[in-house]
Amino acid sequence: MNAFLPSGTLSTGANYWASHAGIHMWRDWRPEVIDADFTRLSGLGLDVLRVFPLWPDFQPIHSLQKWRGLFVEHRHGELPLGADDADVGEDGVSREMLRRFGVLADLAHKHGISLIVGLITGWMSGRHFVPPALEHLNPVTDASSIQWQVRLIRALVVHHRDQPAIRAWDLGNECNCLGPATREQAWLWTATLANTIRASDATRPVISGMHSLKVDPAGPWSIRDQGELTDMLTTHPYALFTPHCDREPLNTMRPLLHAAAETCLYADLSGKPAIVEEFGTLGPMICGDDAAAAMARVRIFDAWTHDARAALWWCAHDQTHLDYAPYDWLPLERELGLLREDGSPKPAALAFKETRAAIASLPEKTLPPRRIDAVCLLTQGQDQWGAAYTAFILAKQAGFDLRFHYCDRSLPEADLYLMPSVKDHTPLPRRIEKQLWAKVAAGATLYLSLDDCTLGDYVANTGVKIATRARRTAPCRFAFANANFEIITPVAYDFTLPPSAEVFAREADGHPVFFKTTHGRGAIYSLLAPLETVLANQNGAFLPGTVLPFWRFYTTIAETALAQRIVRKESPWLGVTEHAHADGTVTVIIVNYADREITDHLRLLPGCVFSTALLGPAPEIAAASLTLKLSAATAAVWTLSS
Repeated sequence: MNAFLPSGTLSTGANYWASHAGIHMWRDWRPEVIDADFTRLSGLGLDVLRVFPLWPDFQPIHSLQKWRGLFVEHRHGELPLGADDADVGEDGVSREMLRRFGVLADLAHKHGISLIVGLITGWMSGRHFVPPALEHLNPVTDASSIQWQVRLIRALVVHHRDQPAIRAWDLGNECNCLGPATREQAWLWTATLANTIRASDATRPVISGMHSLKVDPAGPWSIRDQGELTDMLTTHPYALFTPHCDREPLNTMRPLLHAAAETCLYADLSGKPAIVEEFGTLGPMICGDDAAAAMARVRIFDAWTHDARAALWWCAHDQTHLDYAPYDWLPLERELGLLREDGSPKPAALAFKETRAAIASLPEKTLPPRRIDAVCLLTQGQDQWGAAYTAFILAKQAGFDLRFHYCDRSLPEADLYLMPSVKDHTPLPRRIEKQLWAKVAAGATLYLSLDDCTLGDYVANTGVKIATRARRTAPCRFAFANANFEIITPVAYDFTLPPSAEVFAREADGHPVFFKTTHGRGAIYSLLAPLETVLANQNGAFLPGTVLPFWRFYTTIAETALAQRIVRKESPWLGVTEHAHADGTVTVIIVNYADREITDHLRLLPGCVFSTALLGPAPEIAAASLTLKLSAATAAVWTLSS
């Protein structure tokens, strides 16, 4: 299998429909327009395009019936499939469309562009596109429809597998939108198509192409099932369509971190690489050009630092001149391009070019993985995305990095485990509970924020003696980190702590709400409020200058991990990743997730010294302290040595 999008590298690109025709590009075929498009796109430094053979154009089959609608055969118009004078073969695939696709692939190769091919393009921009003979069928579950999809894939892959521009086969565009399915049906559809691709071409990876996958493996279209069946997962992180992501402006911290958080979640839970296959603003009613450019810069840096490997904008061109469905249905599908209708680049396009060129100019061409300090354990019964997303952001604000893990598999080794917003009365299987408490007893630290839940062995292993519990009639109010907090919390406990407990915050009645206890050689930090899922549902929770210091809970629980970081920051609006090299040097990447310039004072681990500013501003150095001024939505890349 070819080494497409290897770890530690970054490709940038776009999702492509020809500038003159959008979804009608295959029937309104103008290769000279495509050639000009590719000239402009490659000139922006884009090296990957995702392209779409529209299903009914490439497999234009009709169903012919007789008396009382009884089916007789499939044809292309009036011509039998595979007839000598027919364009369409017995597989229902148009030979002319295959030739046209070959021309597109040749043009991509000419311009140094790699292609990801979305094979089943039956859902696009809010409209279904299915061959006439199959329109009444569920494409995911109907055996006849799947049969024709297999034939289409086999024809496309076999016909074009020698094209050097094609680097990966994508199952199709968001095919989990094609029709309802159970977990088993979705698994079988995915396995059938993925295996068809591999049987036809074993040299290229199979990319999922799905979006909005689920954490819980028991449901359909789960992260785990796609990881089992494909070689690379995909995220399509649009704030407007993803829960909890559009609660602040698009150029501020929470929306900016959406792509990194979701892509890390997919990669961690699947065990496969994940790429940012689509992202964008969804048009000028969402944000202006400057905010779009800021978002593009940050997400490209985040894709690089979090090993997402590729960042592809949706889409290459505006489609304001097109008046057929879906463009006449949906205004937000018309102005999504990097390039305007006249071919001129938008600020986001220039941000792509400049950021990609800056990263490519660095001497180290392969970035080592970022340092991971903690495992975030997601549990049954909770808002898993809300808990994961907020934990990711709070860890960034506190100054450390985490990886995600789901509760039904053996725990990876870690010094710090986070269980955010634990909910329900079966959050963990018993075998995982035992593993978790054993790791704490052996010296690990565990952080728990509690919703309405039952957690096995909590009382025995923390020493907390619970007398009673009841539903709350008022929010949980307490002071912590020089601020007054109010968190909606479902349950109140009447309890006592062991004498050795350390209390960080109490309610007005004296009951502890945030405290530390010990178990064996380890520590348990308990927060009796579901901080993460409350913040996930709170508008404006991550805006500079207006919010409470929620991240201070995470700096408290991670004090040991933070003390071992090479760089320790103060500002919650900066994100710092550390990438250690074999020669002992460390690449440190600092990203400003705020919509304003940030000045911060950073401390170095004793024995470490600043070496070089590879990108962005150099710090002012005073002893072990570095002062950095970093403009909004930009990054600094430094090397440090010990």
